[in-house]
Amino acid sequence: MRREKGAMCTPVLQFTNCRILRGRKLLREDLWVRGGRILDPERLFFEERLVADEQRDCGGCILAPGFIDVQINGGFGVDFSQATEDVGSGVALVARRLLPHGVTSFCPTLVTSPPEVYHKKEEGVGWDACLRYLCHVLPQIPVKSGGPHGAGVLGVHLEGPFISREKRGAHPEAHLRSFEANAFHDVLATYGPLDNVRIVTLAPELGRSHEVIQALTARGICVSLGHSVANLRAAEEAVQSGATFITHLFNAMLPFHHRDPGIVGLLTSDRLPPGRHIFYGMISDGMHTNPAALRIAHRAHPQGLVLVTDAVPALGLGNGRHTLGQQEVEVDGLTAYVAGTKTLSGSIAPMDVCIRHFLQATGFPGGEHWECGQGPTHRKFTAGDEDSKQADGLEPRVTGTEATAPKRRAFTPYEPWPGACGIAGLGRLQCRVGPGGCVSAPRPAAGTGEAQGDPGLWG
Repeated sequence: MRREKGAMCTPVLQFTNCRILRGRKLLREDLWVRGGRILDPERLFFEERLVADEQRDCGGCILAPGFIDVQINGGFGVDFSQATEDVGSGVALVARRLLPHGVTSFCPTLVTSPPEVYHKKEEGVGWDACLRYLCHVLPQIPVKSGGPHGAGVLGVHLEGPFISREKRGAHPEAHLRSFEANAFHDVLATYGPLDNVRIVTLAPELGRSHEVIQALTARGICVSLGHSVANLRAAEEAVQSGATFITHLFNAMLPFHHRDPGIVGLLTSDRLPPGRHIFYGMISDGMHTNPAALRIAHRAHPQGLVLVTDAVPALGLGNGRHTLGQQEVEVDGLTAYVAGTKTLSGSIAPMDVCIRHFLQATGFPGGEHWECGQGPTHRKFTAGDEDSKQADGLEPRVTGTEATAPKRRAFTPYEPWPGACGIAGLGRLQCRVGPGGCVSAPRPAAGTGEAQGDPGLWG
């Protein structure tokens, strides 16, 4: 058998006494890894005639891909929506602090802000404001692979300012915008270059929103519907234009009504384009969504559920006042409010807490609850033609004994970005028992061969 160059010098690591997440089930079996890739033990034994160079007893812990958080506004005192001289160092700090909570990749999320925060100072802005926004945010948050240094950055999630005034939630009304005569050019005027952007949340009822949705999706950017008063028809038309995601279902949208369920109705709509699937984020922190609502959504459309934290910069800090973009947030116990109001302002629960609450609320057995926090779970639901489905398919392409990551055509919030995380992720696996007693490792590929691994750490 032809061996990968350097394979003879690369030690084989065997994880024993572990539970592996596979096919929505937790299976008790060993996992074999070499050079960051999962091995087929039969090939290793019978073709290469090798045994493990090192064994690690996992003590019955779970070995699984890390979590992916596609909506997180900051944490540990770092506010992604604050323009500073060194935004990158703040992102790096959050990336490092997320690892013990099991998050191995994330989308830094910016809430509604003035245009100069996103990319540049507008004409007529005073000198004080100029100094404040001297270093704009978006160019300082590039896509970045994860590893021992911290979770990977999949790209920026822009939540607002193109949202409903009635359902703005914690977003400052003064900076909300609509699509004017130039439609997509207004988007560029607000955000600037979109190179680092992967998700945009907007309200589909805004005029000319469908032109904007089509332009964004044509550039490989995921459009999410949220902070909206859209009825079901408007939401369905947005999906027909290319939208694929819903921002924090039930929160900041019209409540479900039996004659017009609004955006919530997308979960069971029969007017979606053939082959198109809708996905939805939910904040399972015990504050934003009642356990019954979690169960209703999951039972109506289990394949589409993606747990998010919507964590604010106060994550990991104590009670008191903190920032969220242009607003002040007051943390009281387990809840964050816009200061001086009772309006919820994001969450202070990390992803592992959200996963545990979801498990308690739903009571689902096995690994189903773990997968709701993992982008790779939703790989198979990528919309598109057959070629894109193959490129974004259930398993990596396998050549010989090595699984290679195919090129990706568009980012979706329920999938890992190549080179950032997941099966199409980093070349080196970092597997160890986390402080919370869990172990992180890659998901095995089906059949024979090796699969690239997620370097994440579950805590």
